[in-house]
Amino acid sequence: MSATSGVATGEYAQGKPPLKPAKRASLHDGSGRRAALLIAPTIVLLAIVILYPVVSAVSQSFTKDAGLDPATGMFVQGGFAGVSNYKLWLLQDCGSGAFSCPPGTLGSQFWTATGVTFLFTVVAVTLETVLGMIFALVMHRKFKGRAILRASVLVPWAIPTAITAKLWYFIFAYDGIANHLLGTQILWTGDGWAPKFAIIIADTWKTAPFMALLILAGLQVIDEGVYEAAKMDGAGAWKRFVHITLPLVKPALIVAVLFRTLDTLRMYDLPAILTHGAGNTSTLSMLVVDQVRSGFNAASALSTITFLIVFLVAFIFIKFLGANVTAQKAPKAKKAG
Repeated sequence: MSATSGVATGEYAQGKPPLKPAKRASLHDGSGRRAALLIAPTIVLLAIVILYPVVSAVSQSFTKDAGLDPATGMFVQGGFAGVSNYKLWLLQDCGSGAFSCPPGTLGSQFWTATGVTFLFTVVAVTLETVLGMIFALVMHRKFKGRAILRASVLVPWAIPTAITAKLWYFIFAYDGIANHLLGTQILWTGDGWAPKFAIIIADTWKTAPFMALLILAGLQVIDEGVYEAAKMDGAGAWKRFVHITLPLVKPALIVAVLFRTLDTLRMYDLPAILTHGAGNTSTLSMLVVDQVRSGFNAASALSTITFLIVFLVAFIFIKFLGANVTAQKAPKAKKAG
């Protein structure tokens, strides 16, 4: 019998009740009130920095922008707009019905920008995940110079995005390194699919190390004994990767994909500097910035739509793809017979 059970038996024998576990702090005692007082400044600051801009943007999205009314030709000061700002983007309604925005106007570019944003997200995040997994597996192995390799791989991720965009702008110039190595004369920042490929390549080069870093953190918590047992059972490298590495690294992998997906959906600086929106490479964030220059309230509606798209994608990840890795239940202990 253990010492703990012996003490408990002695207490019952003496007629004393067993010791009760300590109660958690609540707002009704001093420690709970002190904790609430300490976190109050942070909550207030977050409300000012995050909550107020969101509420303000949603409120302004239902207000007309001051300017010429396309229906009457008169100058208006604003006022309640209802859902007209949302119809401008979702239905391309510039005042004369659905799909009435002339080609080339910002209102006519919403669905194109949405498709381009999702194209960049799907292709770039897929490439970054595959390359990140390969880099992480290499950096996880033990060899001389591993620390130098890990530091070198993280250099592209540490470079600011604006500098990365300028670097690749010179690489993809008409007389740049890319055309020189390929022996071609491609307008990487012109029209067609070339600008899209340029953005995807630049984004993958910069953020694949970030994926590798998060996946490497998941690999380092896997017990090496699991691999040794699989080797003794005759499992090859591919079977060990599929049946051991992938399932055990899944929480870190999903979190990494979630972070990169949400980040890519809000992409602005890389395409804005690299291609300036040429070749239909404007993303939703770029469209918001362009609209701010001509109408802030319509831009607020577009930013609200963008927020809802990002929120919906995050919800799908968390609800259906198992991103809520912290919600895993521990196995229940069996009761003693």
